[in-house]
Amino acid sequence: MSINQNLSMRKKYIITGCAGFIGSNLTNRLLQNSNNFIIGIDNFSTGKRNFIWTALKNKNFFFYKADLLDLNKLKTLFSKGDLVIHLAANADVQYGPIHTKKDLEQNTVATYNVLEAMRFNKINKIIFSSTGSVYGETNKIPTPENAPFPIQTSLYGASKIACEGLITAYCDAFNMQSIIFRFVSILGENYNHGHVYDFYKQLINDAKKLTILGNGKQRKSYLYVEDCVDAILLALNKCDNKINIFNLGTDEYCELNSSVKLICETLKLKPKLKFTGGERGWIGDNPFIYLDTKKIRSLGWKPKLNIKDSIIKTVHFLKKNKWLFNKKK
Repeated sequence: MSINQNLSMRKKYIITGCAGFIGSNLTNRLLQNSNNFIIGIDNFSTGKRNFIWTALKNKNFFFYKADLLDLNKLKTLFSKGDLVIHLAANADVQYGPIHTKKDLEQNTVATYNVLEAMRFNKINKIIFSSTGSVYGETNKIPTPENAPFPIQTSLYGASKIACEGLITAYCDAFNMQSIIFRFVSILGENYNHGHVYDFYKQLINDAKKLTILGNGKQRKSYLYVEDCVDAILLALNKCDNKINIFNLGTDEYCELNSSVKLICETLKLKPKLKFTGGERGWIGDNPFIYLDTKKIRSLGWKPKLNIKDSIIKTVHFLKKNKWLFNKKK
């Protein structure tokens, strides 16, 4: 069936990064409603075809392998959409100082291209995945949406601030609406990068030792991916303002050492721990991230899973999907 034959009376979503961690979960959720039509875009730089295997069989899902740096291609692909959910990004915060151009191109320039493709096709609504890293090493904990931005410590956070600036400026200049989410780290099914993944990968190679970047006392908040999707869909249906910004996270945080202990207990392993030292795991690593989420909760949202259960679910997912550690995949 062609796109044109399948568009009548449907909500037409364009999802960038549809084969990624959050994108695939959101895509699969939206396709549970037969009135939703999705144009999915991914270049498989980090996304996985396996994550959208079920979606690819759905008549309401049209997938395009494309790079967001190709503006002309985006203008064509965006021609049939009602709104854009822009999730594609480079999320390798740790390696920003090594690949300094990556955050600029894959986050900031890619977002500019998305906005230009929207403007060209007269699409006026965008949902964007930002990050709690935009707050840098703020002194205001838990951190609300209106906290002042301090000096940036990561290229990733800086690139996301630039994205937010572009989005809000486009909203004002071209009468668009935006819903911007500042996430903590997300956990759950289709998880394929982050500290749980990194620790599990080490333990697959050697179950007797585990290297931890920093001193292990970093404090972070985490959120289960289905709770993240719930929040996105709720805000999508309830927000009327031109610019909407929400923190997403739980009302708790945990020390990295506690997370390591839980991961090892779940795997029934007792490795020898080695710490690299210092309060930061890498340049730009914020040693304490804990967001105030009263604003999104005021819409009626609250997470169903706590951090402990989210970590355990993630470990079980990785245990069942060891193919994720195969570079060829």
